[in-house]
Amino acid sequence: MKTSHFLTISALSTTLAAGFGAGIGCGGSAEPSGQGGAGSTRSTGASMSTNSGQGAGSATGSGGSGEGGGFDFDAGLSDVSLNPDSACATQSSTATLVKKPVDIIVVIDNSGSMTEEIVGVQKNINNNFATILDGSGLDYRVIMVSRHGKAAGAQSICVEAPLSGIPAGGCAIPPAKPVNNAPKFFHYSTEIASTDSWCKLISTFKTPDEFSLAPKGWSQWLRPEAFKAFIEITDDHSSCDVYLDKNTAAGGATAAALFDTALLKLAPDQFQGAMGERNYRFYSIVAMAYNMPPTAPYLPTDPVLTTKCPTAANSGTGHQALSVLTGGLRFPLCDTTSYNVVFQAIAEGVIAGSKVSCDFPVPEAPVGKMIDLASVVVQYTPTGGTASDFVQVADATACTPKGFYLTTGTIHLCPDTCTIVQEDSKAAINVLFACAGDIN
Repeated sequence: MKTSHFLTISALSTTLAAGFGAGIGCGGSAEPSGQGGAGSTRSTGASMSTNSGQGAGSATGSGGSGEGGGFDFDAGLSDVSLNPDSACATQSSTATLVKKPVDIIVVIDNSGSMTEEIVGVQKNINNNFATILDGSGLDYRVIMVSRHGKAAGAQSICVEAPLSGIPAGGCAIPPAKPVNNAPKFFHYSTEIASTDSWCKLISTFKTPDEFSLAPKGWSQWLRPEAFKAFIEITDDHSSCDVYLDKNTAAGGATAAALFDTALLKLAPDQFQGAMGERNYRFYSIVAMAYNMPPTAPYLPTDPVLTTKCPTAANSGTGHQALSVLTGGLRFPLCDTTSYNVVFQAIAEGVIAGSKVSCDFPVPEAPVGKMIDLASVVVQYTPTGGTASDFVQVADATACTPKGFYLTTGTIHLCPDTCTIVQEDSKAAINVLFACAGDIN
């Protein structure tokens, strides 16, 4: 006879700042596994700690390492008391939702008019960007896509420690090639012209850099489980291949849509979520006119501007439109003395917008027992409300507004279900299951 038991989970989501909300689907892999079918079982010779004293060890997510995200289990012994004669021993563990890691791709224009802007980046990328990310505890890495070297004369960029592996002061006379600092910083050196950054991002994705630091292209430094944040820094527009923004709002929207399609097709495992939603956001530091006040960012709800700031070439309507499309912020480029505010705001946006994983392990069976996977139910109790059940569906393609599905060893909340959980920081989730019997 099947006897139901449950695993208690506290769902502690992270508050997302207004304007920077994740807006990203939270389901896991779309791989159909058939794990939820009738008669499916999961067994183990070692289980999470229980109040019956059976088993040893725990099921854990990866937490701050960012390797996969999910619930970080810390087995407890006191939450639930069930019939000791039941088929499954009592299971009781608490968990917190863990933010997924973020890969930040910084692409900088190396054209002759960019010297002051590159110097501004070098002065701020550590103190007003990386330091803020470090302080947040976010698992992040920065991938620089721009020519390495000296800013003055060569319009190239050299990044020093602590972000890169070049010692502080070492960029006064830049070393012959970048010094990566795994796992935080990687530099793919390639020349970015005024208007070809999108083409270069596509063409260098899987091709070696000039120093052979990335034999498989800058893509080798991306993590499939990470959310992606692009930061574009240029004083010009997009005008390469089909990505022609024509310095108009309409042209920008068309170019942005074409690049978005190309990027999603280039690497769906990196830039799309389980349900085909975007897994990236695009921030622009471009030559648009100043906001009011001048240091204030333009929000995704603000229109694309064709007017430019004083020292710029073109306003970058394509880059602006891609920021609007993906929910990123936009900043005027010309005043390099305000880059401290710009980089602080982008860092805070990256932190606030990093999505929370809604994938967590199927509870381990007690020693000698098997879980009937078809019986697994996720029970959700909102703050001050009554419990309701999320419904198990076959796979990601069958997702419903209050559904979840299983792959090998993992429970994935469907995107809409994940959103419900994230919005209630004090909600509780129980995973109920039954045992199919003893292992023969």
